[in-house]
Amino acid sequence: MRLINVKELHARMESGEKLHLIDVREPHEHADFNIGGILLPLGDIQMAEIDVIEHLKKEELICYCRSGNRSGQAALILESLGFENVVNVTGGMLDWQQQIS
Repeated sequence: MRLINVKELHARMESGEKLHLIDVREPHEHADFNIGGILLPLGDIQMAEIDVIEHLKKEELICYCRSGNRSGQAALILESLGFENVVNVTGGMLDWQQQIS
């Protein structure tokens, strides 16, 4: 698992790069604030209910959550399920809201 901070992620988004963002928070958190990622809660990843991203095993997946903890767990699980290029956003949406928004 690689790490990226919110400023690096924002720069990549602003440049127009096509990114696969995975929001591992709960639906209510996603509804309150999100940066456009696919909603796939950590609980679903823990249960290997990942059909929505199964076709992205060779692509870079950038996981984020509130603080970077759940997304770190998700990244490790996804790697164990055969995903080859998983990135965790350190600081999560808390850092995003403080540094970007």
